[in-house]
Amino acid sequence: MIKFKLYLISILFSFPLILHSQDKSENDIIKKKLQKKVVEYKSEINFIKSQSFFFKKDWDSSIVYSMKQLSLNKHKELNDYCHFFRGTGFYSKKLFKEAKKEYLQVSNQFTFYPLTQIYLGGVLLELREFKNAIYYYEEVIKKPLIQKQTYSINKIYEGLGNTYSCLKKYKEAEKYLIKNLQSKEENINKTELYNAYNSLANLYYAQYKDKQAIHYFEQAYLLSKQIKDFDKKYLSSFNMAAVEENRGNFKQALVYRKESEQWNDSLYNQNKVWALADYEKKYAVAQKQKQISVLKVENKLKDTQRNTMFFSTLGLLLLLVGGVYIYAQKVKNARIILTQKEKLDELNTTKDQLFSIVSHDLRSSVNALKTSNAKLTTSLETKNYSELDQLLHQNSAIANGAYSLLDNLLHWALLQTKQLYFSKDSVHLYSIVQQIEYNYKPLLLDKSIAFENAVSKNSFIFVDLDSLKIVLRNLLDNAIKFSPENSKISFYTVETHTDFCQLVIQDSGLGMNQNTINELLEDNELLAKKSNSEIIGTGLGMQLCKQMIKKNGGTLAIESELNKGTKMILSFPKTEQNG
Repeated sequence: MIKFKLYLISILFSFPLILHSQDKSENDIIKKKLQKKVVEYKSEINFIKSQSFFFKKDWDSSIVYSMKQLSLNKHKELNDYCHFFRGTGFYSKKLFKEAKKEYLQVSNQFTFYPLTQIYLGGVLLELREFKNAIYYYEEVIKKPLIQKQTYSINKIYEGLGNTYSCLKKYKEAEKYLIKNLQSKEENINKTELYNAYNSLANLYYAQYKDKQAIHYFEQAYLLSKQIKDFDKKYLSSFNMAAVEENRGNFKQALVYRKESEQWNDSLYNQNKVWALADYEKKYAVAQKQKQISVLKVENKLKDTQRNTMFFSTLGLLLLLVGGVYIYAQKVKNARIILTQKEKLDELNTTKDQLFSIVSHDLRSSVNALKTSNAKLTTSLETKNYSELDQLLHQNSAIANGAYSLLDNLLHWALLQTKQLYFSKDSVHLYSIVQQIEYNYKPLLLDKSIAFENAVSKNSFIFVDLDSLKIVLRNLLDNAIKFSPENSKISFYTVETHTDFCQLVIQDSGLGMNQNTINELLEDNELLAKKSNSEIIGTGLGMQLCKQMIKKNGGTLAIESELNKGTKMILSFPKTEQNG
Protein backbone atom coordinates (compact mmCIF):
# COMPACT_ATOMS: atom_id res chain seq x y z
CA MET A 1 0.00 0.00 0.00
CA ILE A 2 2.85 2.39 0.81
CA LYS A 3 4.55 1.76 -2.54
CA PHE A 4 1.36 2.44 -4.47
CA LYS A 5 0.71 5.71 -2.61
CA LEU A 6 4.25 6.93 -3.10
CA TYR A 7 4.28 6.09 -6.80
CA LEU A 8 1.02 7.94 -7.51
CA ILE A 9 2.11 11.13 -5.73
CA SER A 10 5.43 11.20 -7.54
CA ILE A 11 3.90 10.74 -10.98
CA LEU A 12 1.28 13.45 -10.43
CA PHE A 13 3.98 15.89 -9.40
CA SER A 14 6.01 15.17 -12.50
CA PHE A 15 3.32 15.49 -15.21
CA PRO A 16 3.10 19.33 -15.35
CA LEU A 17 6.85 19.54 -15.83
CA ILE A 18 6.52 17.96 -19.27
CA LEU A 19 5.06 21.16 -20.67
CA HIS A 20 6.14 23.97 -18.37
CA SER A 21 9.81 23.31 -17.74
CA GLN A 22 10.64 25.42 -20.79
CA ASP A 23 14.31 25.78 -21.65
CA LYS A 24 15.71 29.29 -22.07
CA SER A 25 16.67 28.44 -25.67
CA GLU A 26 13.08 27.45 -26.43
CA ASN A 27 11.70 30.71 -25.01
CA ASP A 28 14.29 32.75 -26.92
CA ILE A 29 13.40 31.09 -30.23
CA ILE A 30 9.65 31.63 -29.73
CA LYS A 31 10.15 35.23 -28.62
CA LYS A 32 12.50 36.04 -31.53
CA LYS A 33 10.05 34.65 -34.07
CA LEU A 34 7.10 36.48 -32.49
CA GLN A 35 8.94 39.81 -32.51
CA LYS A 36 9.16 39.56 -36.28
CA LYS A 37 5.45 38.73 -36.50
CA VAL A 38 4.58 41.74 -34.34
CA VAL A 39 6.34 43.99 -36.86
CA GLU A 40 4.72 42.19 -39.80
CA TYR A 41 1.21 42.37 -38.30
CA LYS A 42 1.56 45.66 -36.42
CA SER A 43 -2.03 46.63 -37.23
CA GLU A 44 -3.43 43.55 -35.47
CA ILE A 45 -3.81 44.98 -31.96
CA ASN A 46 -5.48 41.87 -30.49
CA PHE A 47 -2.64 39.64 -31.68
CA ILE A 48 0.01 41.99 -30.29
CA LYS A 49 -1.70 42.12 -26.88
CA SER A 50 -2.22 38.37 -26.82
CA GLN A 51 1.47 37.57 -27.43
CA SER A 52 2.52 40.19 -24.89
CA PHE A 53 0.35 38.65 -22.17
CA PHE A 54 1.54 35.18 -23.24
CA PHE A 55 5.15 35.98 -22.29
CA LYS A 56 4.00 37.66 -19.07
CA LYS A 57 2.14 34.41 -18.23
CA ASP A 58 -1.09 36.39 -17.82
CA TRP A 59 -3.02 33.47 -19.24
CA ASP A 60 -6.54 34.87 -18.84
CA SER A 61 -5.72 38.06 -20.77
CA SER A 62 -3.83 36.11 -23.45
CA ILE A 63 -6.82 33.76 -23.92
CA VAL A 64 -9.29 36.67 -24.19
CA TYR A 65 -7.32 38.64 -26.80
CA SER A 66 -6.54 35.47 -28.79
CA MET A 67 -10.29 34.81 -28.98
CA LYS A 68 -10.91 38.37 -30.18
CA GLN A 69 -8.29 37.90 -32.92
CA LEU A 70 -9.78 34.54 -33.96
CA SER A 71 -13.23 36.12 -34.26
CA LEU A 72 -11.85 38.37 -37.04
CA ASN A 73 -10.59 35.30 -38.99
CA LYS A 74 -8.15 37.39 -41.06
CA HIS A 75 -4.95 35.36 -41.37
CA LYS A 76 -4.44 31.60 -41.11
CA GLU A 77 -0.95 32.07 -39.66
CA LEU A 78 -2.25 34.39 -36.92
CA ASN A 79 -5.02 31.89 -36.18
CA ASP A 80 -2.37 29.19 -35.60
CA TYR A 81 -0.52 31.47 -33.18
CA CYS A 82 -3.76 32.25 -31.33
CA HIS A 83 -4.70 28.57 -31.00
CA PHE A 84 -1.16 27.94 -29.71
CA PHE A 85 -1.50 30.77 -27.12
CA ARG A 86 -4.93 29.54 -26.01
CA GLY A 87 -3.82 25.90 -25.75
CA THR A 88 -0.83 26.83 -23.59
CA GLY A 89 -2.99 29.16 -21.44
CA PHE A 90 -5.65 26.49 -20.86
CA TYR A 91 -2.96 23.93 -19.99
CA SER A 92 -1.44 26.29 -17.44
CA LYS A 93 -4.90 26.71 -15.88
CA LYS A 94 -5.26 22.88 -15.83
CA LEU A 95 -8.17 22.99 -18.29
CA PHE A 96 -6.81 20.05 -20.26
CA LYS A 97 -9.83 19.28 -22.47
CA GLU A 98 -9.94 22.90 -23.70
CA ALA A 99 -6.17 22.85 -24.26
CA LYS A 100 -6.51 19.69 -26.38
CA LYS A 101 -9.19 21.32 -28.58
CA GLU A 102 -6.99 24.37 -29.23
CA TYR A 103 -3.80 22.42 -30.02
CA LEU A 104 -5.70 20.16 -32.45
CA GLN A 105 -6.76 23.25 -34.45
CA VAL A 106 -3.13 24.26 -35.14
CA SER A 107 -2.28 23.47 -38.78
CA ASN A 108 0.78 21.42 -39.77
CA GLN A 109 2.14 24.48 -41.64
CA PHE A 110 2.55 26.34 -38.32
CA THR A 111 6.13 27.37 -37.53
CA PHE A 112 6.04 25.72 -34.11
CA TYR A 113 3.93 22.73 -35.13
CA PRO A 114 6.50 20.15 -33.83
CA LEU A 115 6.54 21.93 -30.47
CA THR A 116 2.73 21.99 -30.50
CA GLN A 117 2.74 18.20 -30.99
CA ILE A 118 5.01 17.81 -27.96
CA TYR A 119 2.69 19.98 -25.87
CA LEU A 120 -0.32 18.04 -27.15
CA GLY A 121 1.37 14.82 -26.02
CA GLY A 122 1.71 16.34 -22.55
CA VAL A 123 -1.98 17.32 -22.50
CA LEU A 124 -3.06 13.83 -23.57
CA LEU A 125 -0.87 12.38 -20.84
CA GLU A 126 -2.70 14.56 -18.29
CA LEU A 127 -6.04 13.33 -19.75
CA ARG A 128 -4.77 9.72 -19.43
CA GLU A 129 -5.15 9.19 -23.20
CA PHE A 130 -1.88 7.27 -23.17
CA LYS A 131 -2.00 5.69 -26.64
CA ASN A 132 -2.75 9.02 -28.30
CA ALA A 133 0.05 10.66 -26.32
CA ILE A 134 2.52 8.02 -27.55
CA TYR A 135 1.32 8.59 -31.14
CA TYR A 136 2.14 12.31 -31.07
CA TYR A 137 5.46 11.83 -29.27
CA GLU A 138 6.61 9.19 -31.76
CA GLU A 139 5.45 11.28 -34.72
CA VAL A 140 7.37 14.36 -33.67
CA ILE A 141 10.56 12.51 -32.68
CA LYS A 142 10.98 11.43 -36.31
CA LYS A 143 11.45 15.03 -37.48
CA PRO A 144 15.12 15.89 -38.24
CA LEU A 145 14.80 19.39 -36.78
CA ILE A 146 13.68 18.03 -33.40
CA GLN A 147 16.77 15.79 -33.18
CA LYS A 148 18.92 18.94 -33.00
CA GLN A 149 16.92 20.50 -30.17
CA THR A 150 18.01 19.10 -26.81
CA TYR A 151 15.17 20.71 -24.88
CA SER A 152 12.54 19.20 -27.23
CA ILE A 153 14.12 15.73 -27.19
CA ASN A 154 14.18 15.81 -23.38
CA LYS A 155 10.44 16.59 -23.27
CA ILE A 156 9.74 13.70 -25.64
CA TYR A 157 11.91 11.24 -23.69
CA GLU A 158 10.31 12.22 -20.42
CA GLY A 159 6.80 12.16 -21.89
CA LEU A 160 7.27 8.74 -23.50
CA GLY A 161 8.89 7.36 -20.35
CA ASN A 162 6.04 8.48 -18.10
CA THR A 163 3.38 7.38 -20.60
CA TYR A 164 4.82 3.85 -20.94
CA SER A 165 5.21 3.73 -17.18
CA CYS A 166 1.48 4.47 -16.74
CA LEU A 167 0.74 1.69 -19.25
CA LYS A 168 3.02 -0.62 -17.19
CA LYS A 169 5.27 -1.17 -20.21
CA TYR A 170 8.31 -0.89 -18.03
CA LYS A 171 11.03 -1.84 -20.53
CA GLU A 172 10.04 0.90 -22.98
CA ALA A 173 9.61 3.34 -20.10
CA GLU A 174 13.08 2.53 -18.74
CA LYS A 175 14.69 3.05 -22.15
CA TYR A 176 13.32 6.58 -22.55
CA LEU A 177 13.73 7.64 -18.93
CA ILE A 178 17.40 6.58 -18.96
CA LYS A 179 17.94 8.62 -22.14
CA ASN A 180 16.22 11.54 -20.44
CA LEU A 181 18.51 11.21 -17.40
CA GLN A 182 21.68 10.95 -19.50
CA SER A 183 20.78 14.08 -21.47
CA LYS A 184 19.96 16.07 -18.34
CA GLU A 185 23.16 14.96 -16.58
CA GLU A 186 25.08 16.59 -19.42
CA ASN A 187 23.16 19.87 -19.17
CA ILE A 188 23.46 19.98 -15.33
CA ASN A 189 20.07 21.62 -14.77
CA LYS A 190 19.32 20.73 -11.14
CA THR A 191 15.54 20.98 -11.39
CA GLU A 192 15.38 18.92 -14.60
CA LEU A 193 17.86 16.40 -13.18
CA TYR A 194 15.72 16.07 -10.05
CA ASN A 195 12.68 15.25 -12.23
CA ALA A 196 14.68 12.65 -14.13
CA TYR A 197 15.84 10.94 -10.91
CA ASN A 198 12.30 10.94 -9.54
CA SER A 199 10.78 9.47 -12.71
CA LEU A 200 13.30 6.59 -12.75
CA ALA A 201 12.84 5.96 -9.04
CA ASN A 202 9.08 5.70 -9.49
CA LEU A 203 9.52 3.34 -12.42
CA TYR A 204 11.72 0.93 -10.46
CA TYR A 205 9.60 1.21 -7.33
CA ALA A 206 6.49 0.24 -9.31
CA GLN A 207 8.35 -2.92 -10.38
CA TYR A 208 9.49 -3.67 -6.80
CA LYS A 209 13.12 -3.14 -7.83
CA ASP A 210 13.83 -1.55 -4.48
CA LYS A 211 17.60 -1.38 -4.75
CA GLN A 212 17.56 0.63 -8.00
CA ALA A 213 14.57 2.72 -6.92
CA ILE A 214 16.10 3.67 -3.57
CA HIS A 215 19.34 4.76 -5.29
CA TYR A 216 17.45 7.30 -7.43
CA PHE A 217 15.19 8.39 -4.56
CA GLU A 218 18.32 9.16 -2.57
CA GLN A 219 19.84 11.05 -5.51
CA ALA A 220 16.63 13.09 -5.85
CA TYR A 221 16.60 13.79 -2.10
CA LEU A 222 20.22 15.00 -2.09
CA LEU A 223 19.58 17.19 -5.14
CA SER A 224 16.43 18.68 -3.55
CA LYS A 225 18.68 20.26 -0.89
CA GLN A 226 20.09 22.49 -3.65
CA ILE A 227 16.70 23.46 -5.09
CA LYS A 228 14.52 26.23 -3.68
CA ASP A 229 11.24 24.58 -4.76
CA PHE A 230 9.47 23.60 -1.51
CA ASP A 231 7.16 21.16 -3.35
CA LYS A 232 10.15 19.14 -4.52
CA LYS A 233 11.70 19.21 -1.05
CA TYR A 234 8.41 17.91 0.38
CA LEU A 235 8.09 15.18 -2.27
CA SER A 236 11.68 13.91 -1.89
CA SER A 237 11.52 13.72 1.91
CA PHE A 238 8.06 12.07 1.71
CA ASN A 239 9.43 9.43 -0.67
CA MET A 240 12.43 8.78 1.59
CA ALA A 241 10.06 8.31 4.54
CA ALA A 242 8.14 5.66 2.58
CA VAL A 243 11.40 3.99 1.55
CA GLU A 244 12.61 3.78 5.15
CA GLU A 245 9.21 2.47 6.32
CA ASN A 246 9.44 -0.34 3.75
CA ARG A 247 12.95 -1.06 4.99
CA GLY A 248 11.63 -1.28 8.53
CA ASN A 249 13.81 1.64 9.64
CA PHE A 250 10.97 3.49 11.38
CA LYS A 251 13.21 5.84 13.35
CA GLN A 252 14.80 7.29 10.20
CA ALA A 253 11.40 7.23 8.47
CA LEU A 254 10.04 9.44 11.24
CA VAL A 255 12.87 11.94 10.65
CA TYR A 256 12.01 12.15 6.95
CA ARG A 257 8.30 12.29 7.72
CA LYS A 258 8.80 15.28 10.01
CA GLU A 259 10.94 16.98 7.38
CA SER A 260 8.25 16.45 4.72
CA GLU A 261 5.59 17.86 7.04
CA GLN A 262 7.74 20.93 7.68
CA TRP A 263 8.14 21.61 3.94
CA ASN A 264 4.43 20.95 3.40
CA ASP A 265 3.52 23.79 5.76
CA SER A 266 3.12 26.99 3.76
CA LEU A 267 2.06 30.60 4.09
CA TYR A 268 -1.27 29.58 2.58
CA ASN A 269 -1.86 27.03 5.33
CA GLN A 270 -0.87 29.61 7.93
CA ASN A 271 -3.43 32.02 6.45
CA LYS A 272 -6.06 29.31 6.73
CA VAL A 273 -5.15 28.84 10.39
CA TRP A 274 -5.34 32.58 10.98
CA ALA A 275 -8.72 32.73 9.24
CA LEU A 276 -9.97 29.87 11.40
CA ALA A 277 -8.66 31.61 14.53
CA ASP A 278 -10.43 34.81 13.49
CA TYR A 279 -13.65 32.88 12.98
CA GLU A 280 -13.28 31.23 16.40
CA LYS A 281 -12.68 34.63 17.98
CA LYS A 282 -15.83 36.06 16.39
CA TYR A 283 -17.79 33.02 17.54
CA ALA A 284 -16.47 33.43 21.09
CA VAL A 285 -17.45 37.12 21.06
CA ALA A 286 -20.96 36.23 19.87
CA GLN A 287 -21.29 33.62 22.62
CA LYS A 288 -20.09 36.15 25.20
CA GLN A 289 -22.65 38.69 24.02
CA LYS A 290 -25.35 36.06 24.26
CA GLN A 291 -24.32 35.30 27.85
CA ILE A 292 -24.40 39.01 28.68
CA SER A 293 -27.93 39.29 27.29
CA VAL A 294 -29.05 36.34 29.44
CA LEU A 295 -27.43 37.86 32.52
CA LYS A 296 -29.19 41.17 31.85
CA VAL A 297 -32.56 39.41 31.75
CA GLU A 298 -31.72 37.51 34.94
CA ASN A 299 -30.64 40.73 36.65
CA LYS A 300 -33.87 42.43 35.68
CA LEU A 301 -35.91 39.56 37.16
CA LYS A 302 -33.90 39.66 40.37
CA ASP A 303 -34.35 43.42 40.62
CA THR A 304 -38.12 43.04 40.20
CA GLN A 305 -38.32 40.32 42.87
CA ARG A 306 -36.19 42.30 45.31
CA ASN A 307 -38.18 45.52 44.79
CA THR A 308 -41.51 43.70 45.25
CA MET A 309 -40.36 42.13 48.49
CA PHE A 310 -38.85 45.36 49.67
CA PHE A 311 -41.97 47.46 49.13
CA SER A 312 -44.35 44.81 50.53
CA THR A 313 -42.45 44.40 53.80
CA LEU A 314 -41.36 47.96 54.37
CA GLY A 315 -44.34 49.97 53.15
CA LEU A 316 -44.28 52.26 56.18
CA LEU A 317 -40.69 53.19 55.49
CA LEU A 318 -41.26 53.81 51.80
CA LEU A 319 -40.16 57.41 51.79
CA LEU A 320 -37.07 56.78 53.89
CA VAL A 321 -36.03 53.76 51.88
CA GLY A 322 -36.77 55.64 48.70
CA GLY A 323 -34.47 58.42 49.80
CA VAL A 324 -31.75 55.96 50.77
CA TYR A 325 -32.22 54.12 47.49
CA ILE A 326 -31.98 57.34 45.47
CA TYR A 327 -28.83 58.34 47.35
CA ALA A 328 -27.28 54.91 46.85
CA GLN A 329 -28.04 55.05 43.14
CA LYS A 330 -26.38 58.43 42.89
CA VAL A 331 -23.26 57.16 44.65
CA LYS A 332 -23.26 54.07 42.47
CA ASN A 333 -23.63 56.10 39.29
CA ALA A 334 -20.91 58.48 40.43
CA ARG A 335 -18.54 55.54 40.94
CA ILE A 336 -19.45 54.08 37.55
CA ILE A 337 -18.87 57.44 35.87
CA LEU A 338 -15.53 57.87 37.66
CA THR A 339 -14.43 54.37 36.68
CA GLN A 340 -15.48 54.97 33.08
CA LYS A 341 -13.65 58.29 33.03
CA GLU A 342 -10.44 56.67 34.28
CA LYS A 343 -10.77 53.89 31.72
CA LEU A 344 -11.47 56.44 28.97
CA ASP A 345 -8.42 58.47 29.97
CA GLU A 346 -6.32 55.31 29.86
CA LEU A 347 -7.69 54.39 26.43
CA ASN A 348 -7.08 57.95 25.16
CA THR A 349 -3.48 57.75 26.34
CA THR A 350 -3.11 54.41 24.56
CA LYS A 351 -4.74 55.87 21.46
CA ASP A 352 -2.36 58.88 21.48
CA GLN A 353 0.63 56.52 21.78
CA LEU A 354 -0.65 54.41 18.91
CA PHE A 355 -1.24 57.47 16.70
CA SER A 356 2.23 58.72 17.56
CA ILE A 357 3.79 55.41 16.50
CA VAL A 358 1.71 55.14 13.33
CA SER A 359 2.26 58.75 12.25
CA HIS A 360 6.02 58.60 12.91
CA ASP A 361 7.07 55.11 11.88
CA LEU A 362 4.65 54.36 9.06
CA ARG A 363 5.42 57.82 7.70
CA SER A 364 9.10 56.86 7.75
CA SER A 365 8.39 53.60 5.92
CA VAL A 366 6.15 55.27 3.32
CA ASN A 367 8.66 58.10 2.84
CA ALA A 368 11.42 55.52 2.36
CA LEU A 369 9.26 53.73 -0.23
CA LYS A 370 8.52 57.05 -1.93
CA THR A 371 12.23 57.95 -2.14
CA SER A 372 13.14 54.44 -3.27
CA ASN A 373 10.44 54.44 -5.97
CA ALA A 374 11.73 57.78 -7.28
CA LYS A 375 15.18 56.19 -7.60
CA LEU A 376 13.51 53.15 -9.14
CA THR A 377 11.92 55.31 -11.86
CA THR A 378 15.28 56.92 -12.59
CA SER A 379 16.94 53.50 -12.79
CA LEU A 380 14.29 52.29 -15.23
CA GLU A 381 14.81 55.34 -17.43
CA THR A 382 18.59 54.92 -17.42
CA LYS A 383 18.34 51.11 -17.63
CA ASN A 384 20.60 50.75 -14.62
CA TYR A 385 19.62 47.12 -13.91
CA SER A 386 22.14 46.61 -11.11
CA GLU A 387 20.73 49.51 -9.11
CA LEU A 388 17.20 48.46 -10.10
CA ASP A 389 17.69 45.01 -8.52
CA GLN A 390 19.09 46.62 -5.37
CA LEU A 391 16.14 49.02 -5.11
CA LEU A 392 13.60 46.21 -5.56
CA HIS A 393 15.20 44.27 -2.69
CA GLN A 394 15.23 47.48 -0.64
CA ASN A 395 11.50 48.04 -1.30
CA SER A 396 10.79 44.46 -0.24
CA ALA A 397 12.70 44.97 3.01
CA ILE A 398 10.81 48.21 3.73
CA ALA A 399 7.46 46.50 3.09
CA ASN A 400 8.41 43.60 5.39
CA GLY A 401 9.42 46.09 8.06
CA ALA A 402 6.09 47.91 7.78
CA TYR A 403 4.23 44.60 8.01
CA SER A 404 6.16 43.61 11.16
CA LEU A 405 5.39 47.03 12.65
CA LEU A 406 1.64 46.62 12.05
CA ASP A 407 1.69 43.06 13.48
CA ASN A 408 3.47 44.28 16.60
CA LEU A 409 1.08 47.25 16.86
CA LEU A 410 -1.86 44.83 16.87
CA HIS A 411 -0.45 42.68 19.67
CA TRP A 412 0.74 45.71 21.64
CA ALA A 413 -2.71 47.31 21.41
CA LEU A 414 -4.38 44.08 22.54
CA LEU A 415 -1.94 43.86 25.43
CA GLN A 416 -2.52 47.47 26.50
CA THR A 417 -6.31 47.15 26.33
CA LYS A 418 -6.17 43.80 28.21
CA GLN A 419 -7.73 41.90 25.32
CA LEU A 420 -4.74 39.54 24.99
CA TYR A 421 -5.39 36.56 27.24
CA PHE A 422 -2.62 34.50 28.82
CA SER A 423 -3.01 30.77 29.49
CA LYS A 424 0.16 29.27 30.94
CA ASP A 425 1.05 25.64 30.39
CA SER A 426 4.06 23.35 30.12
CA VAL A 427 5.88 24.01 26.83
CA HIS A 428 8.63 21.96 25.18
CA LEU A 429 11.13 24.69 24.33
CA TYR A 430 13.11 22.78 21.67
CA SER A 431 9.96 22.12 19.58
CA ILE A 432 8.88 25.77 19.71
CA VAL A 433 12.31 26.97 18.53
CA GLN A 434 12.11 24.40 15.73
CA GLN A 435 8.73 25.83 14.63
CA ILE A 436 10.06 29.40 14.70
CA GLU A 437 13.06 28.30 12.60
CA TYR A 438 10.71 26.85 9.96
CA ASN A 439 8.58 30.03 9.82
CA TYR A 440 11.69 32.10 9.06
CA LYS A 441 13.36 29.55 6.76
CA PRO A 442 12.83 31.66 3.60
CA LEU A 443 14.41 34.76 5.22
CA LEU A 444 17.34 32.67 6.52
CA LEU A 445 17.88 31.14 3.08
CA ASP A 446 17.64 34.55 1.39
CA LYS A 447 20.58 35.88 3.45
CA SER A 448 22.38 32.48 3.60
CA ILE A 449 22.30 32.60 7.40
CA ALA A 450 22.96 29.33 9.24
CA PHE A 451 20.56 28.51 12.07
CA GLU A 452 21.57 26.38 15.06
CA ASN A 453 18.96 24.94 17.44
CA ALA A 454 21.06 23.80 20.40
CA VAL A 455 18.21 24.02 22.91
CA SER A 456 18.16 21.12 25.35
CA LYS A 457 15.46 18.63 24.43
CA ASN A 458 14.76 18.18 28.15
CA SER A 459 13.80 21.82 28.67
CA PHE A 460 10.16 22.43 29.63
CA ILE A 461 9.01 25.90 30.69
CA PHE A 462 5.75 27.13 32.21
CA VAL A 463 4.55 29.99 29.96
CA ASP A 464 1.79 31.13 27.62
CA LEU A 465 2.56 29.49 24.26
CA ASP A 466 1.23 32.24 21.94
CA SER A 467 3.09 35.06 23.72
CA LEU A 468 6.30 32.97 23.77
CA LYS A 469 6.08 32.56 19.98
CA ILE A 470 5.59 36.33 19.54
CA VAL A 471 8.72 36.99 21.66
CA LEU A 472 10.88 34.45 19.79
CA ARG A 473 9.66 35.62 16.37
CA ASN A 474 10.46 39.25 17.15
CA LEU A 475 13.94 38.44 18.50
CA LEU A 476 14.76 36.13 15.56
CA ASP A 477 13.44 38.73 13.11
CA ASN A 478 15.77 41.34 14.67
CA ALA A 479 18.69 38.91 14.60
CA ILE A 480 18.16 38.21 10.88
CA LYS A 481 17.65 41.92 10.10
CA PHE A 482 20.92 43.02 11.72
CA SER A 483 23.06 39.98 10.75
CA PRO A 484 25.26 40.00 7.64
CA GLU A 485 24.97 37.40 4.92
CA ASN A 486 26.64 34.00 5.47
CA SER A 487 26.60 34.49 9.24
CA LYS A 488 25.08 32.33 11.99
CA ILE A 489 22.25 32.61 14.52
CA SER A 490 22.12 30.24 17.51
CA PHE A 491 19.42 29.34 20.02
CA TYR A 492 20.74 27.45 23.07
CA THR A 493 19.97 26.88 26.74
CA VAL A 494 22.25 27.34 29.73
CA GLU A 495 21.88 25.20 32.84
CA THR A 496 21.41 27.48 35.86
CA HIS A 497 20.56 24.89 38.59
CA THR A 498 17.65 27.13 39.63
CA ASP A 499 13.91 27.15 39.04
CA PHE A 500 14.46 29.13 35.82
CA CYS A 501 15.45 27.96 32.34
CA GLN A 502 17.85 30.31 30.55
CA LEU A 503 17.49 30.64 26.75
CA VAL A 504 20.16 32.52 24.77
CA ILE A 505 19.67 33.93 21.24
CA GLN A 506 23.08 34.79 19.79
CA ASP A 507 23.96 36.46 16.49
CA SER A 508 27.10 37.95 14.93
CA GLY A 509 25.43 41.09 13.60
CA LEU A 510 25.84 44.84 14.14
CA GLY A 511 25.73 44.73 17.92
CA MET A 512 25.11 47.80 20.11
CA ASN A 513 26.76 49.95 22.72
CA GLN A 514 25.89 50.04 26.41
CA ASN A 515 23.75 53.19 26.08
CA THR A 516 21.54 51.52 23.50
CA ILE A 517 21.23 48.42 25.71
CA ASN A 518 20.17 50.59 28.68
CA GLU A 519 17.54 52.37 26.55
CA LEU A 520 16.11 49.05 25.33
CA LEU A 521 15.77 47.72 28.89
CA GLU A 522 14.11 50.84 30.31
CA ASP A 523 10.44 50.50 31.28
CA ASN A 524 9.47 54.15 31.16
CA GLU A 525 9.56 54.59 27.38
CA LEU A 526 7.27 53.17 24.73
CA LEU A 527 9.97 53.05 22.10
CA ALA A 528 13.71 52.54 22.10
CA LYS A 529 15.18 55.08 19.68
CA LYS A 530 17.91 54.03 17.26
CA SER A 531 20.86 56.19 16.39
CA ASN A 532 21.25 54.77 12.89
CA SER A 533 18.59 56.48 10.79
CA GLU A 534 19.16 54.17 7.84
CA ILE A 535 17.71 51.21 9.73
CA ILE A 536 13.90 51.22 9.66
CA GLY A 537 12.56 50.16 13.05
CA THR A 538 10.69 51.44 16.05
CA GLY A 539 11.71 49.32 18.99
CA LEU A 540 8.02 48.49 19.49
CA GLY A 541 8.78 44.80 18.97
CA MET A 542 11.32 44.94 21.80
CA GLN A 543 8.85 46.74 24.07
CA LEU A 544 6.26 44.08 23.25
CA CYS A 545 8.78 41.33 24.04
CA LYS A 546 9.64 42.89 27.42
CA GLN A 547 6.01 43.14 28.46
CA MET A 548 5.21 39.57 27.39
CA ILE A 549 8.32 38.18 29.09
CA LYS A 550 7.27 40.01 32.26
CA LYS A 551 3.70 38.66 31.96
CA ASN A 552 5.17 35.14 31.82
CA GLY A 553 7.21 35.72 34.98
CA GLY A 554 10.48 35.85 33.08
CA THR A 555 13.42 38.23 32.73
CA LEU A 556 15.46 39.69 29.86
CA ALA A 557 19.15 40.60 29.75
CA ILE A 558 21.32 41.78 26.84
CA GLU A 559 25.03 41.32 26.17
CA SER A 560 26.44 43.03 23.08
CA GLU A 561 29.41 44.80 21.53
CA LEU A 562 29.48 46.91 18.40
CA ASN A 563 30.24 44.85 15.28
CA LYS A 564 30.64 41.69 17.41
CA GLY A 565 27.05 40.53 17.67
CA THR A 566 24.43 40.33 20.40
CA LYS A 567 23.20 37.86 23.02
CA MET A 568 19.56 38.12 24.12
CA ILE A 569 19.29 36.17 27.41
CA LEU A 570 15.77 35.10 28.41
CA SER A 571 14.83 33.35 31.68
CA PHE A 572 11.50 31.55 32.13
CA PRO A 573 10.12 29.42 35.01
CA LYS A 574 10.75 25.71 34.61
CA THR A 575 8.01 23.13 34.89
CA GLU A 576 8.17 20.09 37.17
CA GLN A 577 9.16 17.92 34.19
CA ASN A 578 12.61 19.45 34.26
CA GLY A 579 13.15 17.87 37.65
